Amino acid sequence: MIVRLGIHTSIAGALERSALKAAELGANTFQIFSSSPRQWKASVPTPSAIKLLQRVRDQHDLTPLVIHDNYLINLASAHEGVRALSIEAFRGELARAIAIGAEYLVAHPGNYKGQTIEQGIFHFIEGVSAAANGLECGKLMLLLENTVGAGAQLGSRFEELHVIREYASKMTDLPIGFCLDTCHLLASGYDVANEAGLKETVAEVDRILGLDHVKVMHANDSKGALGSHMDRHENIGEGYIGLDGFRRILTHPRLRSKAFILETPVEKDGDDRRNLDTLKELCRKSRTTTTKSS
Repeated sequence: MIVRLGIHTSIAGALERSALKAAELGANTFQIFSSSPRQWKASVPTPSAIKLLQRVRDQHDLTPLVIHDNYLINLASAHEGVRALSIEAFRGELARAIAIGAEYLVAHPGNYKGQTIEQGIFHFIEGVSAAANGLECGKLMLLLENTVGAGAQLGSRFEELHVIREYASKMTDLPIGFCLDTCHLLASGYDVANEAGLKETVAEVDRILGLDHVKVMHANDSKGALGSHMDRHENIGEGYIGLDGFRRILTHPRLRSKAFILETPVEKDGDDRRNLDTLKELCRKSRTTTTKSS
């Protein structure tokens, strides 16, 4: 089985550079923003740019391609104007992801401040349905990402993600799955840093979400402790999950088939490669230990 390890790369300069950077770092999967993550308006890349991207992906076996949606989008907002802007922007995200040939589009469920959690969930589902209306989604799947549960964030509990997927599936033909972030898991109260906690969390994911619906894992250590609700990513092995925690996550028999993508800090040259190499080394060490023990 090919282990898929990747990183978030930039499309600055040219779309294909994101894939070239991933290949240069030694990744075999990657994530991008399809436009500026802090602007409402964006344009679809040209057919020639998309063709060049696909050529690099084919050449280096870079799959899946994951797109993360715009930070400004909040489909769950209590404010009608924000929801209208978010629906338009999210439709653009879907259209670009389809055009680019991405397998997955990752989205946070949003913030329901000023209303009940039920209203927030309904607005998110309604927004996804409106944004996807009339689009031919092809192979694209929307992945709901878990959050740390700070303030009025949706999606920190598996039950909320389950409800969103369950009802959204009845309102749109857009396939929906999940992306689980390791930092967000720990910070929201799921103790994935130790063996017993990981076992319990994986069992809960399977029972509530269905592990088959989890397609991507964001591999991020956490600057915040268990249950801190702090969304602060840390380099692999330097946070509260630690190297042993990541070794268990990467090699868990129910998780190792997922695509693991880093969103770790790049504070100095080489941080991105170092984090990716750390993931690879943890996978190698586990295989070596397994071979010796058998």
